[in-house]
Amino acid sequence: MTALTRWHAGPWTTRGTRPGEAPVPGRRRTTDELNFDVVGLARILGRRLTGRDELQVRLWQNELRPTHTRRCGVHTLADPSNAQLLHDTAQEALAWLAERAPAGYEFVLTDAVELRPLLDLSADVIAVEAVVQLADLPLPAARLATSHVRPGWYAGDAVCNWSGPHPTSDEAVAAVQTARTELVDQLRAAGRDDLAATADRWPTVPVETN
Repeated sequence: MTALTRWHAGPWTTRGTRPGEAPVPGRRRTTDELNFDVVGLARILGRRLTGRDELQVRLWQNELRPTHTRRCGVHTLADPSNAQLLHDTAQEALAWLAERAPAGYEFVLTDAVELRPLLDLSADVIAVEAVVQLADLPLPAARLATSHVRPGWYAGDAVCNWSGPHPTSDEAVAAVQTARTELVDQLRAAGRDDLAATADRWPTVPVETN
């Protein structure tokens, strides 16, 4: 079972409306739309479905996304039993994702599917984001230290590039590694030697190749 290559902590789907919350058309998915996004995310990341299941996904898509320009946050499935089937399928997809979370992280479903760092300092692998979160201090190096390398050889997150472009992926990785070294120094200067000591258990810098 191959773990996914991480490219960012945080939400991996559009956010949806929580049970009991007022709908926000145009900004937040309905419950059915969010469940469909969970199923779709797993498919994008490699989950294979049977031909029958693929047909069911297409039927859900036709009902929840009738046009490419449809407004999110307004579509629901007409049949409650069909909505329950979608919910159950989304839970299966979420379990599939959870089994493939990168070391040091977990997938959770809040109002979106999110990849979160595990905050267990005794773990074999500790995400840099977990260290930054636990420190709860101004750490100038944190932004670049938690970056991954993107095509074009930039170092950044899912939204912004913080360094680059670099001539090669190795040089972009080196920029992140330098920031990680600075982060260790900043943690020690802040009296957080316990967090600085986890540096030898931080994951390698993720590199997107496509």
